[in-house]
Amino acid sequence: MTIRKADARGHANFGWLNARHTFSFGEYHDPAHMGFGPLRVINDDRIAPGGGFPTHPHADMEILTYVIDGALAHKDSLGNGSTIRPGEIQYMRAGTGIRHSEFNPSESEPLRLLQIWILPAQRGTAPGYGQQRIDALPVNNGLRLIASGDGRDGSVHIGRDVDLYAATLDGADQADLALAPGRLGWVQVARGSVMLNGVALAEGDGVALSDETQLRLTGGDGAELLVFDMAA
Repeated sequence: MTIRKADARGHANFGWLNARHTFSFGEYHDPAHMGFGPLRVINDDRIAPGGGFPTHPHADMEILTYVIDGALAHKDSLGNGSTIRPGEIQYMRAGTGIRHSEFNPSESEPLRLLQIWILPAQRGTAPGYGQQRIDALPVNNGLRLIASGDGRDGSVHIGRDVDLYAATLDGADQADLALAPGRLGWVQVARGSVMLNGVALAEGDGVALSDETQLRLTGGDGAELLVFDMAA
């Protein structure tokens, strides 16, 4: 287990955007933190009312957006226009190329989200889009599978052998996940605090896991977190 503390992450503040970068991104570059396995980006973005990213391109990347507070207005070159709110997961396969915009549509409420980029198993695929309510998905061992490489159990189908789980833990709640030999794990605390295998984690902390076979999350205090199970 290697902990990436919240305050050790890269930081960018443009007024309308206050962002923390788990891995190198934009003007933040750290050769020691270029990604982990297929994970390339975990950005913790706080976007002011009315702020956002104007239309811009992406290619050959699997992009997941998880809203923590507020709402995100999305439009893209595939014709999709939607609003993503807490309790939903958004997926965009950039593939051969996609253009999109992302804005905080509120005039008064801030927006906070985690945006995750995963390297695709294949380049040059057709672009795609998906969105799913998290509470519509089943709970197993305290975890909901929200994205996966095979789209099972109603999860959004992404182009990489990565299972992404979401959990909310408070008090006596517990979540468990077994990692198969050779798999990598990552835990990202979106909100609150929690214990991972007896180690205390706070809001914004991330943990890289290799050669771990069992993850146990306990002692949550308003904890909201994402758990990745990934082929190396």
